[in-house]
Amino acid sequence: MNKAPLITITRSLVLLFVFLLLFAARCNKGYRAIDDERKRKAAIALRTKNLIKQIKGIRYTEVKRVFDDGLSFTSVGFQLIPEWRISFPSLDSVNIYSPKKKRFLNGPVVFDHDSIFNVAWAWLKLVHLSKDSLKFQVLHVTNQVINDEKVHVYMTLYANDYITNKLHADTANFWKPTKRDTLYIKNLVAKANADPENAFAGTEPAELIPRSPLITVEKEKVPDNDPNGGKIYDEYLLPTFNITIHKAYQDFNHFFTVYVNEKGNLIFRKSNEAMMPEFAKSTIEVMKGITDGYLKLYLNAKPGKTLGIPHTSIVLLNVTGYKK
Repeated sequence: MNKAPLITITRSLVLLFVFLLLFAARCNKGYRAIDDERKRKAAIALRTKNLIKQIKGIRYTEVKRVFDDGLSFTSVGFQLIPEWRISFPSLDSVNIYSPKKKRFLNGPVVFDHDSIFNVAWAWLKLVHLSKDSLKFQVLHVTNQVINDEKVHVYMTLYANDYITNKLHADTANFWKPTKRDTLYIKNLVAKANADPENAFAGTEPAELIPRSPLITVEKEKVPDNDPNGGKIYDEYLLPTFNITIHKAYQDFNHFFTVYVNEKGNLIFRKSNEAMMPEFAKSTIEVMKGITDGYLKLYLNAKPGKTLGIPHTSIVLLNVTGYKK
């Protein structure tokens, strides 16, 4: 019998056995790593639960909400507002104040992993906790997966007792804009007023006021029962107005945006409706004519403001004209 095939087969079996051992070891190592990570996260979650127990019943008020850079504004005019007032009556529930309903509501607390948990339907990561203060990082979670945003938001809350009896401060003072915020907004204002293309939303949005019985203006508002929550910024980031003009030169309906500059002047910006290419130029000319001929004549415009400073901002208009 030829020994060569036997040697070859034996060698192959040995190699296969070694491969299986290495593969099993690697898999086992991987499983151990996964298990170790699970245990680590569970330990942190348990630690977070124990920390929450220590602050049971303590009432906190949010004093600051900022981005990574320490600012509470973005370049488009969005402002972070500290508005939370909370306490944890138990390990699995939170009392949180609703500015819209003007009363405290009770919501669930669900612990996930690490120092991440869901408080009143908001995903948060605990950064700091003591009887005097709390700090959270706001997380964006989709389908149980954390979206690691480029820009993060941080919330700082102080215990009411700490504010009153140790700091001897008024909560409203914490909510005032910082020097950095003020300088940032003044810089944005200078750019927007120099060039309308740098316009940004005013936290006090622009207003359009009729000065003729031939025009009516209705500003769209988010209803109190809006299923998406109806946030404050929904109405100031892009104010939207439905405008009706009577005794127009013809019936029309157009959807477009205009700038309201710091002096209250209206300047056509662009169309917001779909148009056939061959009609685009003429349609835009009509919109400019409506802006310059009707809107400037029939409306008084108050510019949008941020930190009390008037600046150029954008409004969205749905303008309908009737010949009658």
